[in-house]
Amino acid sequence: MERTARSTMAQHEVEVTGGVDTHKDTHTAAAIDSAGRVLGSAQFPASTVGYRTLLTWLRSFGALLLVGVEGTGAYGAGLSRYLRENDVTVVEIDRPDRKTRRWQGKSDPVDAEAAARAALAERRTGTPKSRDGRVEALRALRVARRSAVQQRADATRQIKTLIITAPEGVRTMLRHLNDKDLLTICAGFRPSLDQAGDPVTATKIALRSLARRHRDLGQEIDELNELIAPLTQEINPALTELNGVGPDVAGQLLVTAGDNPDRLRSEAAFAMLCGVAPLPASSGRTHRHRLNRGGDRAANAALYRIVLCRLRWDQRTKDYMERRTKEGLSKKETIRCLKRFVAREIFRVLTATHAATATSSHLTTPA
Repeated sequence: MERTARSTMAQHEVEVTGGVDTHKDTHTAAAIDSAGRVLGSAQFPASTVGYRTLLTWLRSFGALLLVGVEGTGAYGAGLSRYLRENDVTVVEIDRPDRKTRRWQGKSDPVDAEAAARAALAERRTGTPKSRDGRVEALRALRVARRSAVQQRADATRQIKTLIITAPEGVRTMLRHLNDKDLLTICAGFRPSLDQAGDPVTATKIALRSLARRHRDLGQEIDELNELIAPLTQEINPALTELNGVGPDVAGQLLVTAGDNPDRLRSEAAFAMLCGVAPLPASSGRTHRHRLNRGGDRAANAALYRIVLCRLRWDQRTKDYMERRTKEGLSKKETIRCLKRFVAREIFRVLTATHAATATSSHLTTPA
């Protein structure tokens, strides 16, 4: 009888689905069975030891099917990487909508349980980026470059703002110069540091500091560009061969797709990810679509830059704009259609088994 009971228990092993609410220092996990019954919840440190303990705890309830993790691209990146290395299926969980939060409250165990239920029901889930290849390296370089570009622009604006309120002699000397000459002259100032209490001297010291910062940031950006451009070409050479796609745009699109672009189910899903999928906005006798203001806005901006380049240099795109304008579409609506088409073309290149064999599609009216 004892052997029969053990055999029956083995045949009916509990199937477990986990959910994790991630934070900077701790992760809260919850486990449910296939019927949705809560098996338990616990908190673990956000470290390698904590990841190992969390996985052991989930497997103690039975056969672990999958784990839903919130924030796989932020605080949950390390946990997701560890689970995949241990052959655990990981799905990314979107946060609950506001109505659900108001109804069930907010706490770490509640959020972990909601993540587990969403993973079990395959609701608001997706395949996370692997973050362990060359695209992840490209993303890190682009983070540094984007920060340097923003800070260099800030330095330019601060120089011009400082000139507006500068003493009359300094203001008269600099106010009509172009950016290049302005930065050169400001970087060449030699004020006496002993007279920093004088407004004229202090202004020149500040302008020199900002101008030299601008120069140093420019050198840093050039160094990063020398690393980013060949890396982008190495990852997907066919992408940079498309009309209007340079290293910066290609880098952003590669980062959006991730190291595992096969996680994108279809070109419609990629369009939605980039925020260029048309959204219905019909009512009564009006039948139209509106712009999508969601998705990855950096990828949306990259597609927009491609469209602008093609509107200037590509005759097919010019003809398309002219035809759609005659049909009554506004410029904004036409650009939306063009971004949707470009997303379709980009998706085919990103997901091609051999990027070199990817070919450009013919221009058609997007949905």
